[in-house]
Amino acid sequence: MTNLIATESPAAIDDCWNHIGVVGDQSCPKLPANVHCRNCDVYAGAAQRNLQRPVDEHYQRDWASHFRQIDAGGEVRDSSALVFRIGREWLALPTRVFDSVAPLAKPHVLPHRGGRGLAGIVNIGGKLYPCMSLASLLGIDEQGAPPAKGRHAFARLLLMRWEEQAYALPVADLHGIVRYASSTVQAPAATINKGLSRFLSGVITEGDMRIGCLDTALIGFQLARLLR
Repeated sequence: MTNLIATESPAAIDDCWNHIGVVGDQSCPKLPANVHCRNCDVYAGAAQRNLQRPVDEHYQRDWASHFRQIDAGGEVRDSSALVFRIGREWLALPTRVFDSVAPLAKPHVLPHRGGRGLAGIVNIGGKLYPCMSLASLLGIDEQGAPPAKGRHAFARLLLMRWEEQAYALPVADLHGIVRYASSTVQAPAATINKGLSRFLSGVITEGDMRIGCLDTALIGFQLARLLR
């Protein structure tokens, strides 16, 4: 996510999203209302100008050279995931299962349908979504998480879709989309709590972060089971 609008040269635009937005220190005053830079009029305006700009004779040559460059690690980043935090745990699910990100909303409790995992329903943009607590499902303590260092943390709802059913998943913080090489996925550590470890398919590293990759099929099955 280091370059959300990748087709225009950095010198040609004021890429505030990389400095004070979701990729930067998240100090932008518009961020709480917009949730993500992609929802901001500044970002939309930059995208429109980028699409409307004339393509000169150097365009193809410059970008062909850019995309020919080999990653410093020599590994192909063939997978992507959306990384989020619940309690102290940084977790990830494949980008393809998410529809969008929404501001946090208080769920309305369903009569006689309480219990582990199903928190109620939420209204997002005029549509109702079952609000599912991954913290309860995974056995994660949401209290006592360390404060974010050097940036603001915003709780959000992730709108996930699995087998035609949509779900709203509350998370304490959102890191964003991470691309990684599937060959670098490691086995979960033996010290991870039993409730969480059985839902993990592996662990990836992003900077100094250790991120647990959730088993998508197992999470989808468990969410569907809670609605029955």
